[in-house]
Amino acid sequence: MDGLSKSKLFFFLLLSTFSIATALPDKPGSGQINSNSVLVALLDSHYTELAELVEKALLLQTLEEAVGHHNITIFAPRNEALERNLDPEFKSFLLQPKNLKSLQALLMFHILPKRITSPQFSNSAAAASHRTLSNDHLHFTAGKVNSAEITRPDDLTRPDGIIHGIERLLIPRSVQEDFNRRRNLRSISAVLPEGAPEVDPRTHRLKKKSPPVPAGAPPVLPVYDAMSPGPSLAPAPAPGPGGPRHHFNGEAQVKDFIHTLLHYGGYNEMADILVNLTSLATEMGRLVSEGYVLTVLAPNDEAMAKLTTDQLSEPGAPEQIMYYHIIPEYQTEESMYNSVRRFGKIRYDSLRFPHKVDAQEADGSVKFGHGDGSAYLFDPDIYTDGRISVQGIDGVLFPEEETPVEKKTAAPVVKKASKPRRGKLMEVACTMMGSRFPTCQ
Repeated sequence: MDGLSKSKLFFFLLLSTFSIATALPDKPGSGQINSNSVLVALLDSHYTELAELVEKALLLQTLEEAVGHHNITIFAPRNEALERNLDPEFKSFLLQPKNLKSLQALLMFHILPKRITSPQFSNSAAAASHRTLSNDHLHFTAGKVNSAEITRPDDLTRPDGIIHGIERLLIPRSVQEDFNRRRNLRSISAVLPEGAPEVDPRTHRLKKKSPPVPAGAPPVLPVYDAMSPGPSLAPAPAPGPGGPRHHFNGEAQVKDFIHTLLHYGGYNEMADILVNLTSLATEMGRLVSEGYVLTVLAPNDEAMAKLTTDQLSEPGAPEQIMYYHIIPEYQTEESMYNSVRRFGKIRYDSLRFPHKVDAQEADGSVKFGHGDGSAYLFDPDIYTDGRISVQGIDGVLFPEEETPVEKKTAAPVVKKASKPRRGKLMEVACTMMGSRFPTCQ
C-alpha cells in the first residue's frame, strides 16, 4: 500500500472516530453533558423563573441522567406566568422545604422523555397524549398542550433536546390535590378549647355531650344570632380559629364571588363597599363557614352613583344599606321568578332585621322594593355556587319607612268629688245611740 492510500485510510479512521465521539451524548447510557446541552441552554435562557425552580427542586442531576439516556422536550412557562399570574399561596406552598416532592412532580410534568418538534404537533400521532417524567400525561391539540397555548414553538433547539415556550404553568392533578388538602388541614388545624367534663349531681355520672353536627347540616342558631354586633353596639369581633363545625371555606367563596363581580364589570362600587368601606366580606365568609347560605342583591355602579351624601354620612349607614340587600336564603333567578309568578308577592327576610324585602313579578322579571325605590333584577345569576348567590339589580333598595301611629286624644275626664261614705258599723252605732254625737250628724 502506497503512502497516499495510507494517508487516506488514516484520515477516514480519524473522521469516523470524531463522528462517533460527537454522537455519544444522544446515545443511551452516556452521562456526559457538554456546553451544547439543552439543560445548559435552559439555565442560560430567558426562562429564568423556571431555571430557578429547577435548581431549588434539586433536579439537575436527575435531568442530566435523563438527557444521557434519551432526548427530552421541555415546555417552559414565561416568566410573567410564574411571577405575577401565579397564586401567591400556591407559590409559597411549592417553595416550602416539606413540599419538595410536589415541586419536583410539578416540574417533571413539563418534561417529556422524547423529542417532539413543532411540525409534529399537527401530526395525528403527536396530537394525542404523551407520558411525562412524572408518569402523568400531557394532552396535545392544535397549538396547545393541556389547554395552554404554545407561544414560542422550537424556541431553543439542541442535539439532546428542545424547549417550547408556553403561556402558563401546567399543574398536575396530584399537586393540586395535595395543595388543597394541606390548605384545608391548615384551616381546621386550630381547634377551639373545650371545657372540663361535667358531672350530673343527680346521677353522679358524666353528662353526655350534644351529638356532633353532621357535615353540611344547616346551623342550629338563626342567622341573626350568628351575626356580629352592629357598629352602634360594639365593634365586630375578630374571626376566631376554625373549629370542627367549619365544613365550608367561606372566606374562599366570598373571595371568589367578589372577584367574579370585578371581572363581570359594572359592580366595582359594590365590591369596594364589601371589602374596603366595611367588614362585611369577612363577616359573610364567617357565616358561610358556619353553614349559612346567602343571596346578595347587588346594585350596579349606576345605581350606587345615585346615593346622596346624606344617605351615607350617618354612622353605620353603608352597613345597614348592605344588610338590607343580603337575604339569608339561597335563591336563584329561576327560583325567585317562579315564586313571584305563583304567589304574586313574596317578602324575603334580610339581614337588616326586622325589615323585609318585597318581591313581585313585573314585565317578565322580578321587581324588588316598592314605589320609586324599586329595582328590577337586571343581571341574573352573576355568581352561584350552592352557598352564595349574587343577583344584579338596577337600583338601591331602602326599607319602607314605618308610619307613626297617631294617638287618639281622649276627652278630659272630669272627676266628681263624692261625699265620704259612712261605714256600716258607724251607721248601726248612730242608730242605736241616737244623733247625740257630732259624727252621726
